[in-house]
Amino acid sequence: MTFASVLVLNGPNLNLLGTREPTIYGSETLADVAERCRQAGERLGLAIDFRQSNAEHQLIDWLHDARERVHGIVINPAAYTHTSVALADALKAIDKPVIEVHISNVHKREAFRHHSYVSPIAEAIIVGCGTQGYVLALERMAELLKANEQRKREAGQ
Repeated sequence: MTFASVLVLNGPNLNLLGTREPTIYGSETLADVAERCRQAGERLGLAIDFRQSNAEHQLIDWLHDARERVHGIVINPAAYTHTSVALADALKAIDKPVIEVHISNVHKREAFRHHSYVSPIAEAIIVGCGTQGYVLALERMAELLKANEQRKREAGQ
């Protein structure tokens, strides 16, 4: 039974997952990750809308479109993590729980990867867990959304 909808967004170059730097990102493809997320969503009662784009404006447009139809967002902003104030602003404007995911441990990599414009907005940040991080993010999102619903019920809303 589905109780909530979650947008899972993926930024630039993640379409190359499985072939791009497999020693860092692993051998799973983005299609494998999408299937993993759908299976986790089914188990958790979450409808998953899984998308990827290399275009910053497309990610922002999808976020704008999702404002009224999703309950939460899981995002791997990829390189836009470190560069996109516009993406961060779009996430803030949605006013829904956000969980940031990174396949690699960005803190063990180049210094420029240590800063995130998304992290201050996120309820949680999952790094270095490989593609399992997406499932962990969905599990946490389900808990956050259930807690939000419980608070609303208790407040009589």
